[in-house]
Amino acid sequence: MITDDLMDLSRDQAITATAASTDYYDARTSTDLGAGEHLHVWAKVTEAFNNLTSLTFALQCDDDPAFGTAATLWTTAVLLAGLTLNKPVPLPGISAGNRKRYWRLYYTVTGTAPTTGKISAGFNRGKSARPELTY
Repeated sequence: MITDDLMDLSRDQAITATAASTDYYDARTSTDLGAGEHLHVWAKVTEAFNNLTSLTFALQCDDDPAFGTAATLWTTAVLLAGLTLNKPVPLPGISAGNRKRYWRLYYTVTGTAPTTGKISAGFNRGKSARPELTY
């Protein structure tokens, strides 16, 4: 897997309410991608969740870093039982043709707001060299 800090979206981000990832990916200043190259989205639980029914991951993009007119490319809801500590969360990737300049994840909590629960997430390209991120 090829990744760097500029491709991280959340680093042990506490998810206690619906929120955007703490960071975003800037396709113009971050890692250069070749034509037709695919990005893979990864996420894993770094602190166990309580209380929520499910967590929805949405991949958003925009040409504005404030995400005022963000487009959502996909959403994936994961039940609490699927948010296992230190296990990867299976998420779709993105194709080369769908790129705008800025990218982020948006987390939507369903059910009672959790008091514990953290996520690390980001992008990578190529095959994963980290088994904890292999699905």
